[in-house]
Amino acid sequence: MTADLQGAQNVRDGKRVTVNMVSDVVCPWCIVGYQRLQEAIKTLDNIEVDIKFHPFELNLNMPEEGQNLREHIMEKYGISEQQSAQNRARLVEAGEQLGFSFNFTDDSRMQNTFKAHQLIHFAAENGLEEDMKLSLFNAYFTDGKDVNDLGVLVELAECVGLDKTEAEAVIKSEKYAQVVREEETLWMQRGIQSVPTFVIGNQGVAGAQEPATLAAFIAQAASQQ
Repeated sequence: MTADLQGAQNVRDGKRVTVNMVSDVVCPWCIVGYQRLQEAIKTLDNIEVDIKFHPFELNLNMPEEGQNLREHIMEKYGISEQQSAQNRARLVEAGEQLGFSFNFTDDSRMQNTFKAHQLIHFAAENGLEEDMKLSLFNAYFTDGKDVNDLGVLVELAECVGLDKTEAEAVIKSEKYAQVVREEETLWMQRGIQSVPTFVIGNQGVAGAQEPATLAAFIAQAASQQ
């Protein structure tokens, strides 16, 4: 770790590293991981970092109407209501440290994200991938919006600068459904089983790692170019 961080100081000007982030917009640790990545980037000298998002659905079979979040977490992971509350408290604290607000309520719902991932793909083709991703994170976790609702998605698309009519048509027609499914399958075939996972150079880094850890992996990837 120390050697890798030291390597960051020795990287020549002009180094550019792509960080591939496999994530879901209803994954709380994904936004924590993203925020920590931003903190890591701030510590790097002479390294440009490009972030590329890739789709992953925590719940491929989630029904259109979703499910109560607390019930879903307790059911999926076999934990108690108290443990679920403790997990939420940890997330709220982690978010506060990074300037992100988690507003969980008893009515919070786990939602189907297939439409959202198609919208992110459309945004990527228009150079607005990161804006769209962050807008969805904020809408779901901070504002408590249904990110599987067509009206909500179209509104968010317009807010980040996408054409409202075109965004609605893309979602309704499922224009990017196949390409999203293919990309999800590709990453699973590469061994991605949980998110967030950061692929940096030839290294896969699972979990919402601390900024220093992410910075070390980025510096290592830059030094190997």
